[in-house]
Amino acid sequence: MRFASVVHDGVPRAVAVESELAIPLRGIRELGAQTPSAVLADPPLDEARAIPLDAVRFRAVVPGPGKVICVGLNYVAHVEESRRDLPAYPVLFTKFATSLTGPYDPIPCPLESSAVDYEGELVAVIGARVRRVGVDQALGAVAGYTVANDVTMRDFQNKTHQWLQGKAWDRSTPVGPWLVTADHIGDPGKLTLRTTLNGETVQEASTRQLIFSIPQLVSAISTFTTLEPGDLILTGTPAGVGLRREPPRLLTHGDVVAVEIEDVGRIENEMIEDPPGQRER
Repeated sequence: MRFASVVHDGVPRAVAVESELAIPLRGIRELGAQTPSAVLADPPLDEARAIPLDAVRFRAVVPGPGKVICVGLNYVAHVEESRRDLPAYPVLFTKFATSLTGPYDPIPCPLESSAVDYEGELVAVIGARVRRVGVDQALGAVAGYTVANDVTMRDFQNKTHQWLQGKAWDRSTPVGPWLVTADHIGDPGKLTLRTTLNGETVQEASTRQLIFSIPQLVSAISTFTTLEPGDLILTGTPAGVGLRREPPRLLTHGDVVAVEIEDVGRIENEMIEDPPGQRER
């Protein structure tokens, strides 16, 4: 099944997406801590209040995650284009809930940055509380998958050897449009990811090329922190980022970036001038 966090008539709702309908989940405003895998397996559907899908606005699929943990340098070709050594352990950094935005919302180009870049990624959404879970059991903690664009301010990322200041800008990371449950996806290591910039393909790769698989990531992260329902793991981007192209293809207002992952979904966002008006996540 597919689930999303939406707004309808000013009211936030968690919904199941079936065909062209958004079916509210009774008593649940958004996906996250209230929607572990057990709830999604038997959702409290309010079918009598189904809403036409074109009447809702999609929010970030989990608007208020407890943790947003991201993985860098997780495709060999991206490591090579970044001129770095292959990591022996996952390269991890974090974002905040305020970093997230909706799958179709405009993304502001910060006034302070002159090097805004795209990074299409597969996201694992945690569905069960786990700590120190083994690799062989780790996929059991994943509720499902979604799509993200880890929009990065490269000049800020490279100010220090830590990346936080380049990765966690407000409303810079679209996530969605929906969570596709793990049972629908099967093996997340066999999906094709494609990023386009103004209609031109700039990234294309299979998740079979991940250096650290999703089970390995979940196991490694749960070694040092408890993963809980609604936590997000962005699994890394393939080669083709704008900074490393010849010549570089960095983003500016008016550009449209889309990220599509087979069987999961597609997001599309226009880059706009900063500062934009305030928007609800």
